Amino acid sequence: MRQTIHDISFPVTEPGALDQDQAYFLLREADGTQRLRFHDYGEIYRRPGLYEQLFYERLRCTSPTKARDVLLKVLADSQQDVHGLRVLDLGAGNGMVGELLDAARVIGVDLLPEARDACERDRPHAYDAYYVTDMARLDADTARQMQHWQLDCLTCIAALGFGDIPVAAFAQAFNLIGAGGWIVFNVKETFLHEGDQTGFSRLVKELMFSQALEVHHLERYLHRLSIDGAPLFYYLMAGRKCADIGARWLDTRD
Repeated sequence: MRQTIHDISFPVTEPGALDQDQAYFLLREADGTQRLRFHDYGEIYRRPGLYEQLFYERLRCTSPTKARDVLLKVLADSQQDVHGLRVLDLGAGNGMVGELLDAARVIGVDLLPEARDACERDRPHAYDAYYVTDMARLDADTARQMQHWQLDCLTCIAALGFGDIPVAAFAQAFNLIGAGGWIVFNVKETFLHEGDQTGFSRLVKELMFSQALEVHHLERYLHRLSIDGAPLFYYLMAGRKCADIGARWLDTRD
């Protein structure tokens, strides 16, 4: 991928003044300066190298490599090999996670066509197939295509808990994975606090203490820095699927 250097800067704010989903940066281009939120993924993906420069060079995001390393660890502990897995990468974006997974098959899915276009531009060999679809409203034909891949691993990294992927979409992806398959995802640490009663927070807690997921690894780690330099901690969870997420669990109020 050809590297492009972008002129970006962060606003001067009091520490903690902006929540993570409110954070923004300033992008100076030939036709002026734009204010973009960190979650304006479509605009970010349209500019080659901007996503990497923003999140991985400036803010030192570690989550893709952390997820890869933890998956390899739990597989080794269970005497399995990543080369035999058929992975569904939910919230695939421009392929940061997909390119790290040396699996038999890696399938990407994202809501944004800009994400797929960026992946095809920057990492054309990251996925065996890439679906642009709303997993919360998965049509029958796309569902059949995904089932055809016989998926036995789900990864979902830095995409949960802020409305980017709602509960129903995560549940649909989870249920596409065969019994005994591997589930690897991360969430901001506050989503596991007792006081968080959002739909996604409740679902994750339910998974942790239910018979649907056998947890093999749970770790708090430094996901990245905030715009004021403060550390943002996430939890990474990896385990084996035991059962589907039933309709009684779903709460779309997140």
